[in-house]
Amino acid sequence: MTDTTIALVTGANKGLGHETVRRLAGLGWEVFLAARDPERGNRAAAKLTARGLNVHYVPLDVTSDDSVFAAAETVKAHAGRLDVLVNNAAIGGHDNHPADTRPDDLREVFETNVFGPVRVTHAFLPLLQAAPAPRIVMVSSGMGSIATITDPRWAGVLPPAIGYPVTKAALNMLTTRYAQIFTDIRINAVDPGYTATDLNGHSGLQTVTEGTDAIVNLARIGADGPTGGFFDRNGATPW
Repeated sequence: MTDTTIALVTGANKGLGHETVRRLAGLGWEVFLAARDPERGNRAAAKLTARGLNVHYVPLDVTSDDSVFAAAETVKAHAGRLDVLVNNAAIGGHDNHPADTRPDDLREVFETNVFGPVRVTHAFLPLLQAAPAPRIVMVSSGMGSIATITDPRWAGVLPPAIGYPVTKAALNMLTTRYAQIFTDIRINAVDPGYTATDLNGHSGLQTVTEGTDAIVNLARIGADGPTGGFFDRNGATPW
């Protein structure tokens, strides 16, 4: 078993996930770049290994039990534990107006943004518990914060679609409950901020490096670090 910190980041072939892998590997960590598309995942990992970073591609589709458990077995065989899990994979979902939204319009976004982190956390829990100071970072959003979404400053600015913010609010509650129950693991949610990624058509005001500040900060905490919190790049942020 290596003494190097072992991390895995889901949805990591581009955007915030890819930048998170780059930054964590830049710390000297060994990082599994997890993505569902093998061609894109291998290409993304190759760009980082070409820079001398210790990065491995692992196929992982957060909507598939078989895929997630196969990825867990790969990490187990290679390292025997997982120090840091970053649940980053997410989709934006339909942008239908609430008046036109039906349950079927929400199933896909819930499958990825809510059931995906549950599926991945469940599969990797034994490997996390085998680590000396395990951490889980849930990549949430300010759009999942009731305090933020009801702030008058945002009135009329946010799109009316309900799927994405509702799933991120659910992820926040998952973070809270996991942290209360698994007291041996530091588990926190982060709001990257409005970052330019494919998810918003690159309309965000932050770079992906700025958007990953909170993720990297929470990935690096020790056994005495915070747990059950919600953070952005400036510190604690309201639920």
